[in-house]
Amino acid sequence: MGRSRNTRRTQSAEAVVETVEGGLAELIPDRDRARAWTLLIDGAPQSHVDLEDPAYLAFEYQRRLGHIIDLAAAPGRPVHAVHLGGGAFTLARYTAATRPRSTQQIVERDAALVQLVRRALPLDPNARMRVRSMDARVGLAKVPDGWADLVIVDVFSGARTPAHLTSVEFLTDIRRVLKDGGLYAANLADGPPLAHLRGQVSTASVVFPELALVADPVVLRGKRFGNAVLVASAHPLPVAELTRRSASDPHPAWVEHGRTLIDFTGGAAAVTDAAAVASPAPPPSVFR
Repeated sequence: MGRSRNTRRTQSAEAVVETVEGGLAELIPDRDRARAWTLLIDGAPQSHVDLEDPAYLAFEYQRRLGHIIDLAAAPGRPVHAVHLGGGAFTLARYTAATRPRSTQQIVERDAALVQLVRRALPLDPNARMRVRSMDARVGLAKVPDGWADLVIVDVFSGARTPAHLTSVEFLTDIRRVLKDGGLYAANLADGPPLAHLRGQVSTASVVFPELALVADPVVLRGKRFGNAVLVASAHPLPVAELTRRSASDPHPAWVEHGRTLIDFTGGAAAVTDAAAVASPAPPPSVFR
């Protein structure tokens, strides 16, 4: 009975379509989950949110970031988290659901998108979340030194990571706001020949002594365009547990670290503000 009622509710929901600063935003109801929605910007999937179960992560890369949130501190312990890039606030909702009483700062440049998401997919009013509508680096600069247990970067403009969020200078400011032993995690997108991804690993290695890269093996081999999650810290990472969790996902991922990860860079140069470029645009076939 409950299942059929949920199905009717979902089927009666209609898409919400509005123009925001970043393009055409669409909130598409999930036909399999009663109060779940997918956010697309100009046709590119950005977020999936289940309002009844915010701990549910539908996208592969978000599941991998979810593992990092899980491993950022003892289970259930509140954390201080910074999210650069908001989308539909999926990972902030996940953090609030799995780590109650966490304090979170979300920086999302697109004020119109923030208003749309707040209206259509309301946040838990009891969750400790502050949303700032400004550029990611401007918002990051406002975070106090040593405040964050976790900084997650998931910023895309036209399906590309902006150039100024790829540099040593940017990551240096991220390290500034992290507590000793805090974690930095970034959603990166690239395809063959993986020049952007290799450069981002080299860039992070200038700022952080401990790195790991989580991705579908087909992406890591340079066989197709896709997402990879880069995680870094000043202290040793929970590589064994991250590897176990990533391997047991519906779409298993590899975790590269240590010498293997350094070899993966192929000697790529670290990126500075002066030489930074946006990540490559995905081929049209990615969203078909």
